[in-house]
Amino acid sequence: MSTATTTPTGGRELSQPPSDGISNLRFSNHSDLLLVSSWDKTLRLYDVGENVLKAEFLHAGPVLDCCFHDDSSGFSASADHTVRRYAFGSGKEDFLGRHDAPVRCVEYSYAAGQVITGSWDKTLKCWDPRGANSSDRALVGTYLQPERVYSLSLVGYRLVVATAGRHVNVYDLRNMSQPEQRRESSLKYQTRSVRCYPNGTGFALSSIEGRVAMEFFDLSEAAQAKKYAFKCHRKSEAGRDIVYPVNAMAFHPIYGTFATGGCDGYVNVWDGNNKKRLYQYSKYPTSIAALSFSRDGLLLAVASSYTYEEGEILHEPDAIFVRNINEVEVKPKPKALPVPPP
Repeated sequence: MSTATTTPTGGRELSQPPSDGISNLRFSNHSDLLLVSSWDKTLRLYDVGENVLKAEFLHAGPVLDCCFHDDSSGFSASADHTVRRYAFGSGKEDFLGRHDAPVRCVEYSYAAGQVITGSWDKTLKCWDPRGANSSDRALVGTYLQPERVYSLSLVGYRLVVATAGRHVNVYDLRNMSQPEQRRESSLKYQTRSVRCYPNGTGFALSSIEGRVAMEFFDLSEAAQAKKYAFKCHRKSEAGRDIVYPVNAMAFHPIYGTFATGGCDGYVNVWDGNNKKRLYQYSKYPTSIAALSFSRDGLLLAVASSYTYEEGEILHEPDAIFVRNINEVEVKPKPKALPVPPP
Protein backbone atom coordinates (compact mmCIF):
# COMPACT_ATOMS: atom_id res chain seq x y z
CA MET A 1 0.00 0.00 0.00
CA SER A 2 1.40 3.40 -0.92
CA THR A 3 2.00 5.93 1.81
CA ALA A 4 0.84 9.51 1.70
CA THR A 5 3.36 12.19 0.88
CA THR A 6 2.92 15.00 3.34
CA THR A 7 3.47 18.65 2.61
CA PRO A 8 2.77 20.74 5.68
CA THR A 9 1.39 23.69 3.72
CA GLY A 10 -0.56 22.32 0.77
CA GLY A 11 -1.94 19.10 2.24
CA ARG A 12 -1.21 15.49 1.31
CA GLU A 13 -0.02 15.04 -2.27
CA LEU A 14 -1.65 12.13 -4.09
CA SER A 15 0.70 9.63 -5.70
CA GLN A 16 0.52 8.82 -9.44
CA PRO A 17 -0.96 12.15 -10.57
CA PRO A 18 -1.85 12.81 -14.25
CA SER A 19 1.11 13.57 -16.53
CA ASP A 20 -0.53 16.63 -18.16
CA GLY A 21 -2.94 19.40 -17.19
CA ILE A 22 -5.75 18.52 -14.77
CA SER A 23 -9.09 19.65 -16.22
CA ASN A 24 -11.27 18.78 -13.22
CA LEU A 25 -11.53 16.76 -10.03
CA ARG A 26 -14.59 15.75 -8.02
CA PHE A 27 -15.26 14.02 -4.74
CA SER A 28 -17.99 11.40 -4.63
CA ASN A 29 -21.29 12.26 -2.90
CA HIS A 30 -21.01 9.03 -0.91
CA SER A 31 -17.34 8.50 0.04
CA ASP A 32 -13.81 9.90 -0.16
CA LEU A 33 -13.28 8.62 -3.71
CA LEU A 34 -11.96 11.30 -6.07
CA LEU A 35 -12.47 11.33 -9.85
CA VAL A 36 -9.92 13.27 -11.94
CA SER A 37 -9.94 14.19 -15.65
CA SER A 38 -6.82 15.27 -17.51
CA TRP A 39 -5.31 16.47 -20.78
CA ASP A 40 -3.15 13.32 -20.66
CA LYS A 41 -6.27 11.51 -22.04
CA THR A 42 -7.03 9.72 -18.77
CA LEU A 43 -9.87 9.52 -16.30
CA ARG A 44 -8.49 8.48 -12.90
CA LEU A 45 -10.15 7.26 -9.72
CA TYR A 46 -8.33 7.73 -6.41
CA ASP A 47 -9.08 6.49 -2.91
CA VAL A 48 -8.00 9.60 -1.02
CA GLY A 49 -7.94 7.95 2.42
CA GLU A 50 -5.52 5.24 1.24
CA ASN A 51 -3.73 7.49 -1.30
CA VAL A 52 -4.19 4.82 -3.97
CA LEU A 53 -4.93 5.12 -7.69
CA LYS A 54 -7.76 2.57 -7.97
CA ALA A 55 -8.56 2.80 -11.69
CA GLU A 56 -7.43 4.54 -14.87
CA PHE A 57 -9.25 4.81 -18.21
CA LEU A 58 -7.62 5.95 -21.44
CA HIS A 59 -9.45 8.06 -24.05
CA ALA A 60 -8.67 8.96 -27.67
CA GLY A 61 -8.36 12.64 -26.73
CA PRO A 62 -7.92 14.89 -23.68
CA VAL A 63 -10.59 14.44 -20.99
CA LEU A 64 -12.08 17.87 -20.26
CA ASP A 65 -14.49 16.99 -17.44
CA CYS A 66 -15.79 14.14 -15.29
CA CYS A 67 -18.45 13.38 -12.69
CA PHE A 68 -19.66 10.45 -10.61
CA HIS A 69 -22.81 8.45 -11.33
CA ASP A 70 -22.35 6.61 -8.03
CA ASP A 71 -19.38 5.04 -6.26
CA SER A 72 -19.22 2.25 -8.84
CA SER A 73 -19.32 4.33 -12.06
CA GLY A 74 -18.68 7.76 -13.53
CA PHE A 75 -18.94 9.82 -16.71
CA SER A 76 -16.34 11.56 -18.84
CA ALA A 77 -16.47 14.42 -21.38
CA SER A 78 -13.70 14.28 -23.95
CA ALA A 79 -12.09 16.42 -26.63
CA ASP A 80 -12.63 13.41 -28.93
CA HIS A 81 -16.31 14.59 -28.97
CA THR A 82 -17.56 11.59 -26.93
CA VAL A 83 -19.48 11.08 -23.68
CA ARG A 84 -18.72 7.82 -21.89
CA ARG A 85 -19.57 5.93 -18.71
CA TYR A 86 -17.01 3.77 -16.91
CA ALA A 87 -17.71 0.98 -14.41
CA PHE A 88 -14.83 1.31 -11.94
CA GLY A 89 -14.80 -2.30 -10.69
CA SER A 90 -15.00 -4.18 -14.00
CA GLY A 91 -13.36 -1.52 -16.21
CA LYS A 92 -16.35 -1.76 -18.57
CA GLU A 93 -16.80 1.23 -20.86
CA ASP A 94 -20.23 2.35 -22.15
CA PHE A 95 -20.63 4.80 -25.01
CA LEU A 96 -23.40 7.34 -24.31
CA GLY A 97 -23.04 9.46 -27.43
CA ARG A 98 -21.19 12.28 -29.12
CA HIS A 99 -21.19 16.00 -29.87
CA ASP A 100 -19.88 17.70 -33.04
CA ALA A 101 -16.95 19.30 -31.18
CA PRO A 102 -15.03 18.73 -27.90
CA VAL A 103 -17.30 18.10 -24.90
CA ARG A 104 -16.33 20.64 -22.24
CA CYS A 105 -18.68 19.80 -19.33
CA VAL A 106 -20.56 16.85 -17.87
CA GLU A 107 -22.95 16.75 -14.90
CA TYR A 108 -25.17 14.00 -13.50
CA SER A 109 -28.55 15.05 -12.14
CA TYR A 110 -29.71 12.81 -9.30
CA ALA A 111 -33.07 14.63 -9.40
CA ALA A 112 -33.74 13.90 -13.10
CA GLY A 113 -31.65 10.72 -13.45
CA GLN A 114 -29.96 12.24 -16.51
CA VAL A 115 -26.48 13.12 -17.71
CA ILE A 116 -26.11 16.68 -19.03
CA THR A 117 -23.23 17.63 -21.33
CA GLY A 118 -22.14 20.97 -22.78
CA SER A 119 -19.91 21.30 -25.82
CA TRP A 120 -17.97 23.75 -27.93
CA ASP A 121 -20.46 22.81 -30.69
CA LYS A 122 -22.82 25.32 -28.96
CA THR A 123 -25.25 22.65 -27.73
CA LEU A 124 -26.38 21.14 -24.48
CA LYS A 125 -27.41 17.47 -24.55
CA CYS A 126 -29.32 15.38 -22.01
CA TRP A 127 -28.76 11.62 -21.88
CA ASP A 128 -30.48 8.69 -20.15
CA PRO A 129 -27.59 6.49 -18.97
CA ARG A 130 -29.88 3.42 -19.10
CA GLY A 131 -29.70 3.69 -22.90
CA ALA A 132 -25.89 3.53 -23.02
CA ASN A 133 -24.30 1.90 -26.10
CA SER A 134 -27.36 2.85 -28.16
CA SER A 135 -27.04 6.60 -28.74
CA ASP A 136 -30.55 6.95 -30.21
CA ARG A 137 -31.99 5.52 -26.97
CA ALA A 138 -29.59 7.37 -24.68
CA LEU A 139 -30.13 10.87 -26.11
CA VAL A 140 -33.07 12.62 -24.44
CA GLY A 141 -32.69 16.01 -26.15
CA THR A 142 -30.38 18.55 -27.80
CA TYR A 143 -30.67 22.23 -26.88
CA LEU A 144 -28.99 25.00 -28.88
CA GLN A 145 -26.95 27.52 -26.88
CA PRO A 146 -25.97 31.07 -27.92
CA GLU A 147 -22.25 30.19 -27.87
CA ARG A 148 -19.70 27.50 -26.86
CA VAL A 149 -20.46 26.00 -23.44
CA TYR A 150 -17.73 26.73 -20.86
CA SER A 151 -19.27 25.66 -17.55
CA LEU A 152 -22.37 23.94 -16.10
CA SER A 153 -23.75 23.67 -12.58
CA LEU A 154 -26.77 21.92 -11.05
CA VAL A 155 -28.82 22.35 -7.91
CA GLY A 156 -31.98 20.24 -7.63
CA TYR A 157 -33.81 20.58 -10.97
CA ARG A 158 -32.08 23.86 -11.80
CA LEU A 159 -29.30 23.90 -14.38
CA VAL A 160 -27.10 26.95 -15.04
CA VAL A 161 -25.18 27.09 -18.34
CA ALA A 162 -22.36 29.61 -18.86
CA THR A 163 -21.12 30.09 -22.44
CA ALA A 164 -18.66 32.17 -24.44
CA GLY A 165 -19.88 35.70 -25.09
CA ARG A 166 -20.81 36.03 -21.36
CA HIS A 167 -24.23 34.39 -21.83
CA VAL A 168 -25.87 32.59 -18.89
CA ASN A 169 -28.95 30.39 -19.37
CA VAL A 170 -30.97 28.98 -16.46
CA TYR A 171 -33.07 25.85 -17.13
CA ASP A 172 -35.57 23.70 -15.25
CA LEU A 173 -34.62 20.11 -16.10
CA ARG A 174 -38.32 19.16 -16.07
CA ASN A 175 -38.96 21.50 -19.01
CA MET A 176 -35.94 21.96 -21.24
CA SER A 177 -37.87 23.39 -24.23
CA GLN A 178 -36.50 26.84 -23.43
CA PRO A 179 -34.48 28.50 -20.66
CA GLU A 180 -36.35 29.79 -17.60
CA GLN A 181 -34.03 32.79 -17.71
CA ARG A 182 -31.62 34.19 -20.29
CA ARG A 183 -29.01 36.41 -18.70
CA GLU A 184 -25.76 38.14 -19.43
CA SER A 185 -22.88 37.82 -16.98
CA SER A 186 -22.52 40.91 -14.81
CA LEU A 187 -18.72 40.51 -15.24
CA LYS A 188 -17.16 42.29 -18.22
CA TYR A 189 -14.80 39.47 -19.18
CA GLN A 190 -14.99 35.81 -20.20
CA THR A 191 -16.61 33.38 -17.74
CA ARG A 192 -14.38 30.63 -16.35
CA SER A 193 -16.71 28.84 -13.94
CA VAL A 194 -20.28 28.80 -12.66
CA ARG A 195 -21.32 27.12 -9.39
CA CYS A 196 -24.79 27.01 -7.82
CA TYR A 197 -25.27 27.83 -4.14
CA PRO A 198 -26.00 24.64 -2.13
CA ASN A 199 -29.22 26.25 -0.81
CA GLY A 200 -30.55 26.64 -4.36
CA THR A 201 -31.10 30.42 -4.28
CA GLY A 202 -28.53 31.45 -6.89
CA PHE A 203 -25.08 30.97 -8.37
CA ALA A 204 -21.56 32.38 -8.46
CA LEU A 205 -19.69 33.23 -11.67
CA SER A 206 -15.94 33.67 -11.97
CA SER A 207 -14.07 35.37 -14.79
CA ILE A 208 -10.61 35.54 -16.37
CA GLU A 209 -10.24 39.04 -14.90
CA GLY A 210 -9.91 38.30 -11.17
CA ARG A 211 -13.56 38.75 -10.22
CA VAL A 212 -16.48 36.74 -8.86
CA ALA A 213 -20.17 37.70 -9.19
CA MET A 214 -22.84 36.52 -6.72
CA GLU A 215 -26.20 36.13 -8.49
CA PHE A 216 -29.75 35.16 -7.44
CA PHE A 217 -32.46 33.23 -9.32
CA ASP A 218 -35.34 35.28 -7.87
CA LEU A 219 -35.94 38.14 -10.31
CA SER A 220 -37.79 40.37 -7.82
CA GLU A 221 -36.30 43.81 -7.23
CA ALA A 222 -35.50 42.97 -3.60
CA ALA A 223 -33.60 39.79 -4.50
CA GLN A 224 -31.72 41.39 -7.39
CA ALA A 225 -30.64 44.24 -5.10
CA LYS A 226 -28.60 41.66 -3.13
CA LYS A 227 -26.35 40.67 -6.05
CA TYR A 228 -22.79 41.96 -6.12
CA ALA A 229 -19.33 41.26 -7.54
CA PHE A 230 -15.91 41.42 -5.92
CA LYS A 231 -12.25 41.47 -6.95
CA CYS A 232 -9.93 38.61 -6.00
CA HIS A 233 -6.74 36.84 -7.11
CA ARG A 234 -4.86 40.07 -7.80
CA LYS A 235 -1.68 41.69 -6.57
CA SER A 236 -0.05 45.09 -6.83
CA GLU A 237 3.47 45.20 -8.17
CA ALA A 238 5.43 48.40 -8.84
CA GLY A 239 2.23 50.43 -8.65
CA ARG A 240 0.20 48.36 -11.09
CA ASP A 241 -2.43 45.68 -10.61
CA ILE A 242 -1.63 42.16 -11.81
CA VAL A 243 -4.90 40.32 -12.40
CA TYR A 244 -5.27 36.52 -12.55
CA PRO A 245 -8.07 34.32 -13.95
CA VAL A 246 -10.30 32.66 -11.33
CA ASN A 247 -10.36 29.11 -12.71
CA ALA A 248 -12.20 27.21 -10.01
CA MET A 249 -14.86 27.54 -7.32
CA ALA A 250 -16.27 25.02 -4.83
CA PHE A 251 -18.99 25.50 -2.21
CA HIS A 252 -18.66 24.00 1.26
CA PRO A 253 -21.55 21.49 1.63
CA ILE A 254 -22.27 22.34 5.28
CA TYR A 255 -21.65 26.06 5.67
CA GLY A 256 -22.33 27.38 2.13
CA THR A 257 -19.06 29.34 2.16
CA PHE A 258 -16.90 28.81 -0.92
CA ALA A 259 -13.33 28.44 -2.11
CA THR A 260 -11.86 30.07 -5.21
CA GLY A 261 -8.66 29.07 -7.01
CA GLY A 262 -6.72 31.28 -9.38
CA CYS A 263 -3.76 31.38 -11.74
CA ASP A 264 -1.87 33.09 -8.90
CA GLY A 265 -1.58 29.69 -7.17
CA TYR A 266 -3.74 30.76 -4.22
CA VAL A 267 -6.90 29.24 -2.76
CA ASN A 268 -9.14 31.68 -0.87
CA VAL A 269 -12.23 30.88 1.22
CA TRP A 270 -15.10 33.39 1.21
CA ASP A 271 -18.25 34.06 3.20
CA GLY A 272 -20.56 35.29 0.43
CA ASN A 273 -23.37 36.37 2.75
CA ASN A 274 -21.16 38.59 4.88
CA LYS A 275 -18.89 39.64 1.98
CA LYS A 276 -15.72 38.58 3.81
CA ARG A 277 -12.64 36.52 3.06
CA LEU A 278 -12.31 33.89 5.76
CA TYR A 279 -8.98 32.31 4.83
CA GLN A 280 -6.11 32.17 2.38
CA TYR A 281 -4.03 29.01 2.13
CA SER A 282 -0.30 29.06 1.49
CA LYS A 283 0.59 29.43 -2.17
CA TYR A 284 0.55 26.27 -4.29
CA PRO A 285 3.33 25.45 -6.81
CA THR A 286 1.37 26.70 -9.86
CA SER A 287 -2.13 27.69 -11.09
CA ILE A 288 -5.17 26.23 -9.35
CA ALA A 289 -7.08 24.38 -12.07
CA ALA A 290 -9.86 22.73 -10.01
CA LEU A 291 -11.25 22.44 -6.46
CA SER A 292 -13.65 20.05 -4.72
CA PHE A 293 -14.88 19.67 -1.13
CA SER A 294 -15.68 16.18 0.15
CA ARG A 295 -19.34 15.39 0.96
CA ASP A 296 -18.84 16.16 4.68
CA GLY A 297 -16.72 19.27 4.04
CA LEU A 298 -13.76 17.84 5.97
CA LEU A 299 -11.44 17.60 2.93
CA LEU A 300 -10.58 19.93 0.07
CA ALA A 301 -8.98 18.54 -3.11
CA VAL A 302 -6.80 21.07 -4.96
CA ALA A 303 -5.46 20.62 -8.51
CA SER A 304 -2.18 22.52 -8.78
CA SER A 305 -1.80 22.43 -12.54
CA TYR A 306 -0.50 25.04 -14.97
CA THR A 307 -3.33 26.28 -17.22
CA TYR A 308 -1.15 27.74 -19.99
CA GLU A 309 -2.19 31.36 -19.35
CA GLU A 310 1.36 32.40 -20.25
CA GLY A 311 1.81 29.92 -23.09
CA GLU A 312 4.40 27.14 -23.26
CA ILE A 313 6.84 27.84 -20.42
CA LEU A 314 8.67 25.74 -17.85
CA HIS A 315 6.26 24.98 -15.02
CA GLU A 316 5.88 22.87 -11.90
CA PRO A 317 4.57 19.31 -12.40
CA ASP A 318 0.82 18.73 -12.18
CA ALA A 319 -0.19 17.66 -8.68
CA ILE A 320 -3.26 16.92 -6.57
CA PHE A 321 -3.23 17.99 -2.94
CA VAL A 322 -5.84 16.96 -0.37
CA ARG A 323 -6.01 19.11 2.73
CA ASN A 324 -7.85 18.54 5.98
CA ILE A 325 -10.21 21.42 6.64
CA ASN A 326 -10.48 23.12 10.02
CA GLU A 327 -13.84 24.61 10.90
CA VAL A 328 -12.26 28.02 11.46
CA GLU A 329 -11.26 28.14 7.77
CA VAL A 330 -14.80 27.65 6.40
CA LYS A 331 -17.35 28.55 9.10
CA PRO A 332 -18.92 32.02 8.80
CA LYS A 333 -17.96 34.30 11.65
CA PRO A 334 -20.94 35.71 13.56
CA LYS A 335 -21.45 39.40 13.03
CA ALA A 336 -20.34 41.45 16.00
CA LEU A 337 -23.35 43.22 17.49
CA PRO A 338 -22.84 46.84 18.52
CA VAL A 339 -22.42 47.20 22.26
CA PRO A 340 -25.27 49.33 23.66
CA PRO A 341 -24.12 52.44 25.53
CA PRO A 342 -24.08 52.06 29.34
